[in-house]
Amino acid sequence: MKNLISISAFVLFFFALYHSHAQTNNKIVIGTIDSLQSNLLGEQQKVWVYVPDGANQQYPVVYLLDGDAHFYSVVGMIQQLSSVNGNTMCPKMIVVGITNTDRTRDLTPTHVDVDPPFMDSTSSKTSGGGEKFIAYIEKELMPYIEAKYPTAPYKMLIGHSFGGLEVMQAFTHHNHLFNAYICIDPSMWWDHEKLLKQTKQALAAQKFEGRSLYLGIANTMEEGTDIKKVAHDTAVETKHIRSILALQAAFEQNKKNGLHYRSKYYPDDTHGSVPLIAEYDALRFFFDYFPLKFTMKDYVDSTGALADKYRNHFANLSQKMGYSIKPDEMEINYMGYDFLGRKLYKTAARLLKLNVDNYPESHHVYDAYGDYFIAMGDKANATIQFEKALSIKDAPDTRKKLEGIRGK
Repeated sequence: MKNLISISAFVLFFFALYHSHAQTNNKIVIGTIDSLQSNLLGEQQKVWVYVPDGANQQYPVVYLLDGDAHFYSVVGMIQQLSSVNGNTMCPKMIVVGITNTDRTRDLTPTHVDVDPPFMDSTSSKTSGGGEKFIAYIEKELMPYIEAKYPTAPYKMLIGHSFGGLEVMQAFTHHNHLFNAYICIDPSMWWDHEKLLKQTKQALAAQKFEGRSLYLGIANTMEEGTDIKKVAHDTAVETKHIRSILALQAAFEQNKKNGLHYRSKYYPDDTHGSVPLIAEYDALRFFFDYFPLKFTMKDYVDSTGALADKYRNHFANLSQKMGYSIKPDEMEINYMGYDFLGRKLYKTAARLLKLNVDNYPESHHVYDAYGDYFIAMGDKANATIQFEKALSIKDAPDTRKKLEGIRGK
């Protein structure tokens, strides 16, 4: 039994490894730089876009503020978590890295006349364009992305620092725009904590069913200071973390508003290092229902129950995500052939038929199902499947199989 389980595990591992590291012309390509003209902002806007490999699929969209700074890490993380040895921890997702020509302008909700004392390099002259930038995302960027790329309805917004401040602006005043929000060490001190006060009011008065938020908090305190001590501090240097802790307290005090919420303080991470670990934890929190957990019994299933397990699991994912999600065609194909090779015919048949049901436009699924019937000695049904495959694509291997059946 151990050998059989090892074979199946290897098949899943090989599938994940192959599927996650596509290469083009000896180069590893993870995305493209796209652009659009924004009438609202009056300028050309660049966006970095990653689209997962796959055909005839739709993907949730992650809108990533400060995209040029966080694009590589977020794309790599999602690639890894969405293909973990055949047991995915989150969906494959499109990542849209949003860049700025004036970061302070775009990511601050209100205008201030003077630079904050501990932000020496920040110019406040153009601050306060956060609402216009959210309008750009909603009315120009989202329609552009949805028209050009294979998007699903589920949307996520990620932001760090000023980006985290903009995440809270969107969450507080435009909660309909995104399903999930990752807010990392946000600059809630901005403009005498005006947005913080507005968020507290919204959390107490509004309902947030169907929305998720993760708040990551870095350790920005001086050595020798802890969370309890800093709460009573009044120094300018601790205002950043004190404002975030006040935000955290507001979330904790309003647990009955329907929001799917979690926060975490990272004592070993600074303002600069916290995004990576917070994003990872947030994705695991949002999608804790996503993994399909296999047992030893599944790998030696001879009844076809494994196909039902796939079908029921993905029906549940579809219900939670709000759109149809199917098991990956290549994964089911590999699994089907693995069970076929081990002569667990009923399970092989039901897995390969599951692919036919889910991907009727793919010639691969009919070719594979035809191979099952060949193994069964059923030339009539094999012929039907190969002919269906060839009606979609005239593949030489499939035609050779069909000619073999006909004695040519």
